[in-house]
Amino acid sequence: MTRTPSGPADPHLSLDRPLGTAPARATVPWRRYVALGDSFTEGLWDLPDGGSPGTAAPQACRGWADLLAMHLAARARPAGDEVPAAPLEYANLAIRGRLLAPILAEQVPAAIDMAADLVSLVGGGNDMLRPTADPDVMATRLEDAVVRLRASGADVLLGTGVDAKDSPLVSRTRSRVAVYNTHIWSIARRQGAHVVDLWGMRSLRDWRMWAPDRIHLTTEGHRRVAQGALVALGLEPDDARWDDPLTPLPPSPRLERVREDVQWLREHVYPWATRRLRGRSSGDERRPKRPQPGPVHEE
Repeated sequence: MTRTPSGPADPHLSLDRPLGTAPARATVPWRRYVALGDSFTEGLWDLPDGGSPGTAAPQACRGWADLLAMHLAARARPAGDEVPAAPLEYANLAIRGRLLAPILAEQVPAAIDMAADLVSLVGGGNDMLRPTADPDVMATRLEDAVVRLRASGADVLLGTGVDAKDSPLVSRTRSRVAVYNTHIWSIARRQGAHVVDLWGMRSLRDWRMWAPDRIHLTTEGHRRVAQGALVALGLEPDDARWDDPLTPLPPSPRLERVREDVQWLREHVYPWATRRLRGRSSGDERRPKRPQPGPVHEE
């Protein structure tokens, strides 16, 4: 990933620029979208209203799935004299720190019980941080869940892992993630699912898309993933430049990079490793931020 030096903000990062207009006519067939997963889908650390990532309440984080629901809801609204359609309902059951097995065991049955007709199922990132993770076993379990969701009548949106080539520690998981990603594409082909290609997103190779913990996305990163999800579902993005790389900035001085790495190890890696040793997770005792389907309101 391209390291972020201090300097002026890149113009591509502005959230005030026009993003285009969603199609005026109803183009979205779904009426109940349920998002499943871990911190990535919960929305860490998309904090459009400000706040600190370390203290934010679950409902304070928005994230790509919330944004996708807003886009789908806007496109499902009728135009002119059309008969009003039922509004899109949305639930987000994702909880930070969840491994793939609990996601599949707890969240998938809940989505089926909710009669969701669109389910995003993105998980496995926390498993990959463990050296014992087996992407072949994970893929078998994931496909079983996709089969169940498809049998319930839901369309399914999967997501690949991100390419961590430039991350000093997470890059060690790259080969396992690549194997898992290959399985995901094969599962999608066999089961008729959609895939948002996070590995292939060029813009995510830039550190300006990532929060200080280097694990979770910023608001702009989540915005771009939401656009990628629209494309994965066969819809036009609102922003044609949604995956354009940012304008490169000059490299940071070596001393500054060392200081940033030391700060990252102290503030983020050490607490994570401590929780691991104690058998705890950042999501312990947390509940989903949006546990029941409800209407989506544009923010």
